[in-house]
Amino acid sequence: MTPDTHRAIHAVWRLESARLIAGLTRFVRDIGIAEELAQDALVAALEQWPTSGVPKNPGAWLMTTAKHRAIDHLRRVERHDRKHIELGHAIDARQDSPAAVLDAALDDDVGDDLLRLVFTSCHPALSSEARVALTLRLLGGLTTQEIARAYLVPEPTIAQRIVRAKRTLAEENVPFEVPRGPELADRLASVLEVIYLIFNEGYSATSGDDWMRPALCDEALRLGRILAQLMPNEPEVHGLVALMEFQASRSRARVGPGGQPVLLNEQNRALWDRLLIRRGLAALERVDALGGARGPYALQAAIAACHARALTPEATDWTTIAALYAALYQLSPSPVIELNRAVAVAMAEGPAAGLAIVDRLTNEPALARYHLLPGVRGDFLFKLGRFAEARVELERAASLTRNARERDLLRERVAACDRALAGGST
Repeated sequence: MTPDTHRAIHAVWRLESARLIAGLTRFVRDIGIAEELAQDALVAALEQWPTSGVPKNPGAWLMTTAKHRAIDHLRRVERHDRKHIELGHAIDARQDSPAAVLDAALDDDVGDDLLRLVFTSCHPALSSEARVALTLRLLGGLTTQEIARAYLVPEPTIAQRIVRAKRTLAEENVPFEVPRGPELADRLASVLEVIYLIFNEGYSATSGDDWMRPALCDEALRLGRILAQLMPNEPEVHGLVALMEFQASRSRARVGPGGQPVLLNEQNRALWDRLLIRRGLAALERVDALGGARGPYALQAAIAACHARALTPEATDWTTIAALYAALYQLSPSPVIELNRAVAVAMAEGPAAGLAIVDRLTNEPALARYHLLPGVRGDFLFKLGRFAEARVELERAASLTRNARERDLLRERVAACDRALAGGST
């Protein structure tokens, strides 16, 4: 197989796999079986396309091939499983062939199927890690190896999470549907959480040697945009998309030539992607156009918009950012949000005001191992000239982080404290 053919097949799979699996799941009512049928179609493509060439409509080719596999599957299970025998009787009663039934299933609204697949992959019956892995596998088209590489965990661990997730969905008899009524809000929150977890792992990697993993950011943003198209009247969906657009706009400026982190106020804002910023502002406008109070993601997007609008660090409206964090805290009380508010207050009113807030958080159990708490406190102490205290905090922050690039940055700050204590340049 030529490299070009292999790349073409991989690209088609990434684009079409979610649609294939979604349509097949609605028919066979089992995500695991649907994925196997779709994978069978991919194997057929890998076998045939190198000699026959990539078809003019590769998505349709994969769908037709998967359809044939699904019909074969249906005929097999009809002979051996009571449930499918009953299904066969129902099909006979309607005088429709399995092929006709499947045609109707796969030709139905693709958007509805994708939306069902999103909600099923992010079902609360699954652990957070399982939801993330299954979503990347089914909706992102990533291989187990790619997901494992992105999260720096062994491939068998990811494989086990995916297998268990599919087994749990089958054993719990989770319906392939978009929930309605009050349940929709809870389930939507789970979907948004999964997408943002994927984005955040790409934006600020929790471990490893890289500060960012752009592929995960790209994947989360793609999933968010799809969800916004499928649920155009849900403000928080647009809020999350806006937030990711703004944060992704800074990607090129967040990493130095050697891969080292570049903090927000030190970034070259000419490198910020203005197209992504415009997309973020448009998504935020969509939130406000839908009416009602801003939710947590929309409030975070509004904070990010304040940064995006500022052409220089000095032009940043820190007072508004602090007020937005206060509103966010009222909506979703969290010590992490309060820590972020402390940073904004420090920028607006000075490091002493920020330190007063941080000092109230030092006994928070949820922040006991959170490296950013001593990191922020150390920064405030440094700015106040309390270099010995700052050094202790920054050393602790460096010991807590699992990201090598961030650890190097914190150790540079420790060295700055040492120089200040020795009377040298900071």
